[in-house]
Parts: sequence; structure tokens; C-alpha cells
Amino acid sequence: MEYKWISDVCHQRVDVWISEKLSDLSRSHIKKISQENGLWVNGKLAKAGYKINLGDEIIIQIPDAKNLSISSADIPVEVLYEDQDIIIVNKPRGMVVHPGAGNYEETLVNALLAKYKDQLSTINGVVRPGIVHRIDKDTSGVLVVARNNHSHESLSRLFQSHDIKREYLALVEGVIEGEKGQINAPIGRHPVDRKKMAVNIKNGKTAVTHFKVLKRYRNQTLLSVTLETGRTHQIRVHMSYIGFPVLGDPVYGNKKSKYPLTGQLLHAKILGFKHPSTGEYVEFTSPLPKDFQSVLQEIE
Repeated sequence: MEYKWISDVCHQRVDVWISEKLSDLSRSHIKKISQENGLWVNGKLAKAGYKINLGDEIIIQIPDAKNLSISSADIPVEVLYEDQDIIIVNKPRGMVVHPGAGNYEETLVNALLAKYKDQLSTINGVVRPGIVHRIDKDTSGVLVVARNNHSHESLSRLFQSHDIKREYLALVEGVIEGEKGQINAPIGRHPVDRKKMAVNIKNGKTAVTHFKVLKRYRNQTLLSVTLETGRTHQIRVHMSYIGFPVLGDPVYGNKKSKYPLTGQLLHAKILGFKHPSTGEYVEFTSPLPKDFQSVLQEIE
């Protein structure tokens, strides 16, 4: 798969610029492609750290996956819908989306390989077949998987242009007084702890989160949250930033909780988009998981 552009900026690293164009292509993946002679600027091989100039012709050649080296695994996964182009999955809390450091056998990808074998898009290579977007390990809910490269490209463009409806349910600590709100604060790497994200005014990327109060409890608030952008850990970072962290969040929230939680109470409830083949709007809903329901009943 080859992508070609003319640069519209100056003095930005080419790997950063491409990762903004192709939102699911990581900078480490771009670096690997450049090392394998797949990155070109103005007809010459380029390194991932090349600083682009206005008008540069940039080409990246993403190799197709040939032989899947990630093993399949007989792991139960709930499929909410499927057709020849897409698979809609209800990801459980605790499941990692794709293989990575420390986990190459118990991810959603392993489960999908067992069920669909080679019927997944290959744009993201052998480690992430079919994966267009991700939700955190301990966030549950609806996720779309691409069955072919046409669908993958179509969905990636929608995510890049933010033409995707994404609605989450979040139980946050504290009682929010207003009925709704907007958080517009850029998100980037934490300046000290590089494993975390943070509101980063200087180096962050635009991030906009909308929330609406659904119900107030004695010490918590249930929210409906929608995203304009899709930054890493966006809801968790933004809610913590305004003083109402997601309940159970071990990274951005209160590490001590009286509830026996294994992660944050954040659920991807609704995912809506234009279907890659028909162009018609489709919308899918994931039911609230039992552990989330249990906490709501307990605090009632």
C-alpha cells in the first residue's frame, strides 16, 4: 500500500507528520518502514527524523502482511455484528486489543485470528490485522474491525477527520453540579512520566471532550461522554484534569477504592459511522458490563 502527499508544513519530523495523516500508523512503525527503504522524500530515501519542507513530495510504502506470525487463540469474543467489510466487537474489560510487549497470545487480535483467519485487513501488518482503532485494556465496549483493506482505509479516513460518533459511559468521582460541559485542553506525553498522558499546553495535540450528566449519586456522577478528537487516554486525562477522575482509574484517578475494581469504569457504548461499502450511516450499541452495573446498584 502506497501513500503520497505534498507537504503543507515546514520543519516538522516526517514521522510525526505521517502519523497525523494516518492516525493508526505509529511513529515506531514508520521508523521500521523507513529502515526497510519504504519512506521517500523528493525521490530519495528518507529517515523517520527527516525535517520536511513546504512542498516536499512524501511517499510511504506500507508492505502487505504475507505470513501472519501472531498465533490464534481460542478466546471468547462477543461479535455484535459482522458483514463482508466490518466486524463489530464488544470488547470486555481486561482484554488488550493487539499484541505488544508482554502479551502476544491473549489479545483481541489472537481471538480474531482464530475466528476469521486471513479474512482481516493487512494494512497494519502482522501484529495488528484488522485493527483500525483501539480502546484501553480496562475500557470495555464497542469496537470496529476491518475485514479488508478497502474498509480499513475508509474507516481510517473517518477517524482521521473525526466523522465518527463515539459515546461513552463514565462513572466519575465527585458530584458535578452543571448539566453538561466541554473540556478543550491539548493532550500530549506527560513531561516527567513518559508512560502517561497529560494536558500539555506546549506540546499537546488538540483534544475536545463533551460530557452530559445522566445521574448524580452521593459521591459519584454518571456521565455520557462524546469525543471530537481521539487522543490516547483522552477521557481519563480530561476528567482527571477537571477534578473528576474516572472511578477505578489506576493511573489518573484515586488508587485506593472501596470497590473491587480491576480498572476504570469507562464503557464505549455507541459507535456510529458511514459504512465503507454502502456509505449509509450505521450505529452499534454495546450493553453495559455486569461489573459496571454492580457498582451502580451498590451506590444507588
